Amino acid sequence: MVFQQFNLWPHMRVIDNITAPLTLAKGLSVEVARNRAMKALERVGLAAKAQSYPAQLSGGQQQRVGIARALVVEPQVMLLDEPTSALDPELVDEVLEVIQSLARDGMTMVMVTHEMGFAAKVSSRVVFMEAGRIIESGVPQQMFSNPTTERLRSFLRTWFARNRNDTINVAALPEMAVTL
Repeated sequence: MVFQQFNLWPHMRVIDNITAPLTLAKGLSVEVARNRAMKALERVGLAAKAQSYPAQLSGGQQQRVGIARALVVEPQVMLLDEPTSALDPELVDEVLEVIQSLARDGMTMVMVTHEMGFAAKVSSRVVFMEAGRIIESGVPQQMFSNPTTERLRSFLRTWFARNRNDTINVAALPEMAVTL
């Protein structure tokens, strides 16, 4: 699981934050755990930060350490809870790029996000929820171009109005563009 607030131990270096689950919960040797941790750090572009403490990293770097910590246990599914919500807008892209590369490599992920353009771009399935209930679900093209519920149409109208230049090409979604 990758949390909104990183949940890194501040008194431990990056490498130790990543090896702890492997040595404590999985019983791996320190050497094996460090090798796996370094591979995970390389995967998220942070191998050079292995000896840093979390406070020495940007929010985006801390979140990528959180992603590396989740990857190192070789999960079948990764859960990401608003992985960009605690970040400055300038740092969001570096985290989204890592998540997108994981998706390209076939990692199954369940992600809660308000990054609608990103969800439309990388998801194979989108679930729109409100107050803990599923309002609508389907493939991104269907959900963003022809929502079946008024609630999703209303949400997307507001979102499109705020994000005209986001990663979704509004012109490519004629049915939704008409309802704006």
